[in-house]
Amino acid sequence: RKPLPRRSMVVPPLLRAVIMGPPGSGKGTVSARIIKHFGMKHLSSGDLLRDNMQKKTGFPRTVAQAEALDKECQIDTVIDLDVPFETIKCRLTARWIHPASGRVYNLEFSPPKVQGVDDITGEPLVQRDDDKPETVTKRLQAYDAQTKPVLEYYRERGLLKSFSGTETNKIWPHIYAFLQTKLPDVSQKGAATPR
Repeated sequence: RKPLPRRSMVVPPLLRAVIMGPPGSGKGTVSARIIKHFGMKHLSSGDLLRDNMQKKTGFPRTVAQAEALDKECQIDTVIDLDVPFETIKCRLTARWIHPASGRVYNLEFSPPKVQGVDDITGEPLVQRDDDKPETVTKRLQAYDAQTKPVLEYYRERGLLKSFSGTETNKIWPHIYAFLQTKLPDVSQKGAATPR
């Protein structure tokens, strides 16, 4: 028999992180940057987690959910995006979408060329019900009431790292530096903080 050829396998780094923050705090943006800059895959574990992600309820939102997640996998760190509610209100209530494509515009920092109209198709933009001022206020109040105990749960376990600010681009370099301490083997030594 011939011996099998040796194969090298590149395994992406493993970091089991929970990213928390109010609606509109930049969780999706931060997650995408972590995946891009650290060569990671975004994986979910367990039916409970997948079900909550599908329902877009946020997970974990209660201590019971955090405990259930702990049973599924060992969490390495919890990143809390601490963005002032007034900033989030402005951010979300200025958000408009093109339903057919999913393109998102923000009247404050990435407006369409013509107000109320998609840049590419010329079709009307709509504001999601979730982004209307009264709904945003209710969502933020619910998040605050439900999430404080979850943050405390992770703080007591020494897993919580909070990052405060009003802009994802200003918070990101701090998150990146923190993650370099968690994953030093995949850090770009001497490189400037990527965006």
